[in-house]
Amino acid sequence: MPKSYLSNEPAIMRAILTKFDPYRQVKTRLKALATNGHKTDKVELITLGGSWSAYPRQYQTWFIKRCFDGLNDHRAQNLAQAQKLNESAVHRCIGLTLETRPDLITVEEIKRMRQLGCTRVELGVQTIFEPILKLNKRGHTVKQIANATKLLKKAGFKITYHLMPNLPGSTPAKDLKIFKELFHNPDFQPDQLKIYPCVVTKNSELYRWHRQGRFKPYSDNQLEKLLIEIKKAVPRYVRIIRLIRDIPSGSIIAGNKITNLRQIIQQKTVRTKMACHCIRCRQATKAPKNSGSVKLFIKKYRASDGVEYFLSLEDKSQKTLYAFLRLRIQKTLEPIQNDDLLKFNKTFPELKNAAIIRELHTYGELISIGSKHEAVQHIGLGKKLMTEAEKICKKNELKKIAVIAGIGVRKYYEKLGYRLENTYMIKNF
Repeated sequence: MPKSYLSNEPAIMRAILTKFDPYRQVKTRLKALATNGHKTDKVELITLGGSWSAYPRQYQTWFIKRCFDGLNDHRAQNLAQAQKLNESAVHRCIGLTLETRPDLITVEEIKRMRQLGCTRVELGVQTIFEPILKLNKRGHTVKQIANATKLLKKAGFKITYHLMPNLPGSTPAKDLKIFKELFHNPDFQPDQLKIYPCVVTKNSELYRWHRQGRFKPYSDNQLEKLLIEIKKAVPRYVRIIRLIRDIPSGSIIAGNKITNLRQIIQQKTVRTKMACHCIRCRQATKAPKNSGSVKLFIKKYRASDGVEYFLSLEDKSQKTLYAFLRLRIQKTLEPIQNDDLLKFNKTFPELKNAAIIRELHTYGELISIGSKHEAVQHIGLGKKLMTEAEKICKKNELKKIAVIAGIGVRKYYEKLGYRLENTYMIKNF
């Protein structure tokens, strides 16, 4: 638990309740979700607590192994055995997220993350303006953000940026420019966003700045207008996970205290030209009426010395998103610009001359593994997207495709002709 976390935040309170034991945290969370009527056979495991990469490796292995033990309801001898058990467990880990800093991402760290089963990385970016990073003593540079993003995408990870409007040194105009730059500059192009407008809490240097009159947060009206403009600037292939951080208002000295700000903005912008087109705002809750109402869209864009394809199955108006796939085509003749890229090619030989599927996701009613219920997840939309992705690979004269798959979905890809090679599911054409 880093200094940036507060003991009265919901996730921290759950951790305190279980004395931060990973096994008990998982078991308690599964029980709570099931009690509230949620299916728990498909689990996305997200570990939070500052910079994961800074923790001792032995602790990391123990922590993740015990999380898998909690899902498996079985104490395995080691992490490898726990992962193998999870491939056919009752509660399968379909994705594992770790969060860290951009300056801690190296080829060795990426390999380590893959061995743990990680499929998504959350980066504490905060801003991509160098002067603001320096003023706020972040300790990393814009160049390190770009390099971390490139290495992670080459390895197939989904990438979430943590971004913080209203930092000291910024303005609403600068913040909006930052968000627009994210999706115009191929050095960035995150897949998901967690937006945390800066607030003032006690026992921080920012608290002293606020009392000295050196920092003043945006007004509620300024922040609301800014977030509306930010949402308008976010492309259809990006998901806004959070719009504010879940900090209890009693802990906030200055800054936004409106806990349902996202809902308020949504109500004001729905059915207008200001409406948000991000993935979360368009994801389906029910299956399409018929297959004829679903259309394939393909968005192609440059990112981190590669080409990204966002394949989506949506209604014709693109207001409802049923399924999507992220496919990355690496540059086969990419010049070796630094030692990291040279190390990467030696560390991940299975990815040489391969396209990589970074994410496959369907939306709608959650259906249990093995169920034949006719929901979005069980009308073949995922398989259709996989077929389209393989067609794109063949057009690009690539002879194999890799998937960065969660431990609990390896069986799904096996049925489609993929085989496990090191930590990736691989298919040769």
